[in-house]
Amino acid sequence: MKRRDFFKTAGTGIAGAGILPMTAGASGKIEDPGNRYSDRWHRMGSNKLDTPVRKKSLNYDVAVIGGGIAGICAAVSAARHGVKVVLVQDRPVLGGNSSSEMRVTLNAGNTSLGRETGIVEEIQIENLYYNPQESYPIWDHVLYNFVKRQKNLDLILNAQAINASMKKNSIKSVVCWQLTSETEITINADVFIDCSGDGLIAAKAGAEYRTGREAKYEFGEHSAPEKADGWVMGDTIMMITKDMGKPVPFYPPEYAIPFDAEKAKKSGSRTISNLKQGYWWVELGSDYDVIAERERNRDKLMAYFYGLWDYIKNSGDFPQAKNIALDWVGSLPGRRESRRFMGDYILSQKDVDDFRKFPDAVGFGGWSFDEHAPGGIENLDAPGSYFHKRAENRLYQIPFRCLYSKNISNLMLAGRNISVTHIALSSTRIMGTCSTLGQAVGTASAMCIKKNVSPRDIALSHIDELQEQLLRDDSYIPGRPLKDKKDLARQSVSIEASSTSSGDVKLLTDGYIRDEKNEIHHWESLETNAKLQFNWDKKINLSEIEIVCDTNIYRGITMHKDPDTASKRGQIKAVPPELVKSMTTEALINNRWVEIGLISNNLTKLIRIKFNQIETTSVRLKFNKTWGHKTVKLFSVRCYA
Repeated sequence: MKRRDFFKTAGTGIAGAGILPMTAGASGKIEDPGNRYSDRWHRMGSNKLDTPVRKKSLNYDVAVIGGGIAGICAAVSAARHGVKVVLVQDRPVLGGNSSSEMRVTLNAGNTSLGRETGIVEEIQIENLYYNPQESYPIWDHVLYNFVKRQKNLDLILNAQAINASMKKNSIKSVVCWQLTSETEITINADVFIDCSGDGLIAAKAGAEYRTGREAKYEFGEHSAPEKADGWVMGDTIMMITKDMGKPVPFYPPEYAIPFDAEKAKKSGSRTISNLKQGYWWVELGSDYDVIAERERNRDKLMAYFYGLWDYIKNSGDFPQAKNIALDWVGSLPGRRESRRFMGDYILSQKDVDDFRKFPDAVGFGGWSFDEHAPGGIENLDAPGSYFHKRAENRLYQIPFRCLYSKNISNLMLAGRNISVTHIALSSTRIMGTCSTLGQAVGTASAMCIKKNVSPRDIALSHIDELQEQLLRDDSYIPGRPLKDKKDLARQSVSIEASSTSSGDVKLLTDGYIRDEKNEIHHWESLETNAKLQFNWDKKINLSEIEIVCDTNIYRGITMHKDPDTASKRGQIKAVPPELVKSMTTEALINNRWVEIGLISNNLTKLIRIKFNQIETTSVRLKFNKTWGHKTVKLFSVRCYA
């Protein structure tokens, strides 16, 4: 039987077997594992013969499936906007590819052009604060704490969402199997967001999707093949090593596949540039069904990796490796590509190259077209990746129409499974980019609940409102300023600063939350102890002030497996020194300055100061400390009743 025929037959068999693993009870009848009628449980102490309950049903406004970076940002954003949310993750830890199980770097789309802000930056700054040792297991717990403390948000770990119950073209509920508790969990929700990467629930719901590479002619993509084919980029396992300070032998396992160093050298396709953090090009994809082949590919990836490490340690070509030992090797491969679900728009390479402006833009990217070569480690004649350069080093927009299903009315998507071509995916798949899309769909899902509309309705009738809210929440949309007619700071008659070293206080109300290309949109003081005062010609009602600080978005803050990598890129292992650490807010009430807000140990770029509503004609911001920088830089100050 041919490999393709085998997978077609196996796939049909799996689908026909049902949605949950089935077991035969004492009577020989196959029963649903959530029902335990044949379970003979003799409970000591009570002296009862009991039957365990292994089924439950839960109700939410929004269900987010997949706890990677996109899923975390989606769930937290939705919960912050006041709807009841559940985040379902099929692993014991959060973070997806960035977790301790896989340890892929959470790269920004383009740090040189300004990295992502919003929720993902909050997470990364907290990691710098709580985890300066750059431990991946502690990173897992930083993410866990970030999610668990969020109001309106429940977290379910170790639960695979495996089936969708439908009502016409909308998802009514999903069924999850929690391995650790042997429990079948039914989740009922109004809106579902699939951030799982592979998108099993979206597929089970009947959402239209593609795999493989589009032909060049379909979207006019110059990097696409002449004919469409089934190839998808592969999975990779990573490693971390330790310098033992003395020679350490390495004995390869019996299953190791020898590395063909001569072939790799001859083609120049693979380079061993470090001995610390692994090799992304130890990769295996598929030209048919990368999901069905994952276990087989994982076994082969481990064999190829250990063959490569045997070459590094025992060939004599790397004398610098004599004291180096493996400290960790991944057992769960990180995945780049599988299903791509079709929305009302499919983003293409041409859109990115042309920097097409979308009226419904809600996110952005900046990575190159990093398309990994077909065959992966088994094709040493080709380079590991074709870095198809973009037309210009600029950030590009991603439209909201790529983030919901075209045929399932209450399904949204974020991460690597969005509506893009294979070539466009080679750029949009970067985790920093995925985070912006997660925050966008999370915010949109809350709007869907509150307005009782579908994601498509948001795109058609409420997109401006969605964009405004994302910008208020410190997301960034290239070229799109915040218009915000409710901002009372724009109505102030004067803004006074104790000092100015660059920019202008008037720029604090121009709607931009970062400097644009060749355009300044900030105010910066001469000293740390700086003051700003906003004055109105008549009394205003005021209950909230929002301040967008500086975190130097042109310096990376991501965690690396090799600390030297971060230092070479100018990173620091600490909270950004430019960030405001402490400040006091005062309001002029009945001709007397009254303290209305005190911030200490601040860790967020967006500072929200909320208080009981007051009447005032002046507000004063007194900045006391940054996290180390000698000046205070702000991009926006907004005031609301």
